[in-house]
Amino acid sequence: MDINSDDLRIFAAVVDSGTLSAAAVHLGQTTSGVSRALSRLEEKLATTLLTRTTRRMELTEEGQLFLERARAILGAMEQAEETIRMRRQQPAGRLCVDAASPFMLHCVVPHVAEFRALYPAIRLELTSNDQIADLIEHRTDIAIRIGALTDSTLHARALSASPLHVLASPDYLARHGAPAAPEDLRQHGLLGFAQYEQGNVWPLRHAAGNSLQVAPALTASSGETLRQLALQGQGIVCLADFMTRADIAAGRLVPLLREHGTGYKQQIHAVYYRNTQLAQRIACFLEFLQRKL
Repeated sequence: MDINSDDLRIFAAVVDSGTLSAAAVHLGQTTSGVSRALSRLEEKLATTLLTRTTRRMELTEEGQLFLERARAILGAMEQAEETIRMRRQQPAGRLCVDAASPFMLHCVVPHVAEFRALYPAIRLELTSNDQIADLIEHRTDIAIRIGALTDSTLHARALSASPLHVLASPDYLARHGAPAAPEDLRQHGLLGFAQYEQGNVWPLRHAAGNSLQVAPALTASSGETLRQLALQGQGIVCLADFMTRADIAAGRLVPLLREHGTGYKQQIHAVYYRNTQLAQRIACFLEFLQRKL
C-alpha cells in the first residue's frame, strides 16, 4: 500500500502532541483510530517509528528520519496550496502565532475577530509561552518577543515599543503609602519576575544610575499574573504600558515615581526563521498587527 498525506499528518500530529489522545483531539478523530492509522503506517514501512509505553512515546532512529521527510512533504504541499490561492489573492493555510500571555490577551485577542473577518481562509492557531519558545519545536510561524533579541538565526520585524510603568493599586497605597524616591522601594513589597532577571531591572533614575535592580518579595513567571497580584494590592510592580493602559485609565492601578522615569521603552518584535520564505498569510498578519499596535 502507498503512503498518503493523511498518514504523514497523523504521524506528525502524534509526535507534536506527545500522546495518541492529544493527537486525536487535535485531528478530530478517536484515539483508537489514530492508533490504528499509526500501526498501518508502520506496517507499510515495515519498521517501528515510535516506541510506546504507558507513560511516554519516543521516536526511533527511523522515526526521526521519517519525521524530517514527512514535515518537508507536508510543508511543500501547504506551500503549493498557498501558491494557488495567492493567485486568487486569498491568503490561506495554518498560521501559528506565539506570544507571552499578557501580549496575547491584551494585544492579539481583541483583534482576532476583525482579522478572521478579513482573512477567513487563514486557520489561526494561538499559543502562549511566557518563556522564549523554539519556533521549530512548537511548529510556530511567528513569535512575538518583547525586549532585546539575541538569536541571529531569526528574522525580526519591529512592531512597536511600549513604555514601562511602576504601579500599585489604590488599596496598596492606602495601606502602605507611596514611595517618594526610588530608594524608598526598599521599604515596600515588590512584585517581580521569576526566571527573567531583566524584568527586575526597573528604568528609574536614582543616585547610583539610570536603572534599579529590585529584589521582589513575590515573583511570578507571567506578567499577567503579576498584573493580577498588583490589582489585588499585593505590592508594587513594573509592567508594560500595553497590558496596564486600561487599568491606569480606570484608576485600578496608579503610576508611581514618574518624575524618576528614564523614558525607556521595551521593543516589540515579530520573529521567524531566516530560511522561511515570507508566506502571504504571515505577511498579512504582520501588517495587520502592526497597524493595530
